[in-house]
Amino acid sequence: MAKFEIVMPKLGESIIEATITRWIKKPGDMIEEDDPIVEIATDKVDSEIPSPVEGKLLEIKYKEGDVIEVGKVIAIIETENGASDSNTIDSNTIDSSKAQEVKEPIASPVIEKFTGDQPTQSAEFETDRFYSPLVKNIAKTEGVSGQELARIVGTGKDGRLTKDDLMAYLEKRKIIPVPPATPVSPANRATHATAHQGDEIVEMDRMRKLIADHMVMSKQVAPHVTSFIEVDVTNMVQWRDKVKDEFFKREKEKITFTPIFIEAATQAIKEFPGVNASVDGYNIILRKNINIGMAAALPSGNLIVPVIKNADQKSLLGLAKEVNSFAEKARQNKLDPDDIQGGTFTITNLGTFGSITGTPIINQPQVAILGLGVIRKKPVVLETEQGDVIAIRQMVILSLAYDHRVVDGALGGKFLQKMQQILESFDTNRKI
Repeated sequence: MAKFEIVMPKLGESIIEATITRWIKKPGDMIEEDDPIVEIATDKVDSEIPSPVEGKLLEIKYKEGDVIEVGKVIAIIETENGASDSNTIDSNTIDSSKAQEVKEPIASPVIEKFTGDQPTQSAEFETDRFYSPLVKNIAKTEGVSGQELARIVGTGKDGRLTKDDLMAYLEKRKIIPVPPATPVSPANRATHATAHQGDEIVEMDRMRKLIADHMVMSKQVAPHVTSFIEVDVTNMVQWRDKVKDEFFKREKEKITFTPIFIEAATQAIKEFPGVNASVDGYNIILRKNINIGMAAALPSGNLIVPVIKNADQKSLLGLAKEVNSFAEKARQNKLDPDDIQGGTFTITNLGTFGSITGTPIINQPQVAILGLGVIRKKPVVLETEQGDVIAIRQMVILSLAYDHRVVDGALGGKFLQKMQQILESFDTNRKI
């Protein structure tokens, strides 16, 4: 007999811990190789840990709801094949087909404890938001409740609460009394709806709770302004109609409009880098890389935002293949944790279900998000050498929601104007 250690795997560069949400197996259970042992959750992804060996689950070291650091041993399996007790599960064995995601990055949402199997960090800090041990110790010493802590805006990476944030808050608290905590989540803080006879009550799933809190946080943190521009994309539509059959025959996949919009956005960002940024207190972080998040729908109806890294360095063919790959992985719940990290600018297709335009919510900690309306034929006045004429053109409305703390109307408008210029001058003879 030998013992095999199962450790908390690494789920991404910025993830240093995860919550045990449910033990699928219990001590004494016999386990086949690749059997899922435990479900874990972070603020970015839900996953199962499969067993790399066959044997009996000898011991589990943590209970459901515990938050465990990456690399810690969480269970021990007794094997009969001589596996050494120095063996541990590798981070690459995570079953990413179970991964589900919220709009990235979602490292700063706050969720108070709900009934059911919801992850918590401790009795004092019943939340899905990450707090360092130092921050938790200071909060405990100063008598800051978990709900009070949840209301403090963080300026650290991905919105995390730093020691300086907490100390600054404590200084203000000496002057301004703190309102009493209420047992509701940030998303529901102003909601007091009453169910009536015949109404159906459906509890949000974990991802929807994260999305709700993330959206509320974004609106509270960033003053949103949205600008719009109408673009004539007739050339683009005609080009796609001309090449789509040949492209499918050659590449065995479709060419959609999304990679064209992504390419145009990367070109516009290079000229106006202020929209490819984040805010850190009174500092503006201008991102070197252009990593475009593309909002996609999961089978559950929730949204996920896979990220095309260094999109400006990819050809249109490369963008098309990556867009198709991410869309398919999203439909099958097979996105890896790294697929949804590191976004610097997001694009969402509002026209998927016929919407003309919309006002999307900024994906924190980014400062801008581009919305694509439906492309539709319209009569448009064109200026020609012979005078004005009315023609049928393929038109789309682009909307840019931006953080008015750092992006003014002039920058937002110039960015959209550049997008318009790029798309309206699309080369109908382009090769792909």
